[in-house]
Amino acid sequence: MTNPKPKDQVKPKKPQPGAKPRRASRKPACIYSPAEVHEIFRRFAVQRPEPKGELEHVNAFTLLVAVVLSAQATDIGVNKATRALFAIADTPQKMLALGEARVGEYIRTIGLWRNKAKNVIALSQALIRDHGGEVPDNRDQLVELPGVGRKTANVVLNMAFGQHTMAVDTHIFRIGNRIGLAPGKTPEQVEAGLMKVIPDEYMRHAHHWLILHGRYVCKARKPDCPMCVIADICKSAEKTTDIPAPLVPIEPLAAAQ
Repeated sequence: MTNPKPKDQVKPKKPQPGAKPRRASRKPACIYSPAEVHEIFRRFAVQRPEPKGELEHVNAFTLLVAVVLSAQATDIGVNKATRALFAIADTPQKMLALGEARVGEYIRTIGLWRNKAKNVIALSQALIRDHGGEVPDNRDQLVELPGVGRKTANVVLNMAFGQHTMAVDTHIFRIGNRIGLAPGKTPEQVEAGLMKVIPDEYMRHAHHWLILHGRYVCKARKPDCPMCVIADICKSAEKTTDIPAPLVPIEPLAAAQ
């Protein structure tokens, strides 16, 4: 009886004559034309000409801390905890002087507060040691700080320094996939897709528009399609109407209470 050949000696099968070569699987792409994408963001711009984030802060440092604290927490909860904290510690030096235990007392109501207090002190130390107490305007340097990931870095770069970044949170990840604007299996894929298709003239505020749209209209459990200003353009299988909501400016949202 002939012994079977080891796997590493088995010759690959030859393609059958006339068989078509297999194509490499392509990454899912935006299902909208450039004109449709432009119109989507034009409407968002009319609706909210100057969108603002809902995390309260007074400078780049407090913004950085607030975003770090917001992981797995609500903006409302973070704001309640940081109002008193930022009133006495709005620089890395003041935060470091306050100490981990005292920081923990202020943020005790926020989820994972012990680890977050440790990170706030550690990133304050790193800012003083490596950046002269200033928040860097460079993503690579930001993500080296304790507790700072790519999403946090993108938020700070956009809000504090006006850079064209896309911070993909759960809302933006959902919208990118749900409506086919930038499908992707990871936040990084959705980020790359959005950066590719959103017109440069709208990139400054694009991440805020998408977050607010996901938070208040294209909600996780059930999208509120009658309130959607892009309902006629949207190609989501979940949408319930093709009639867009009236395109009127929305009053700026007050900071999350």
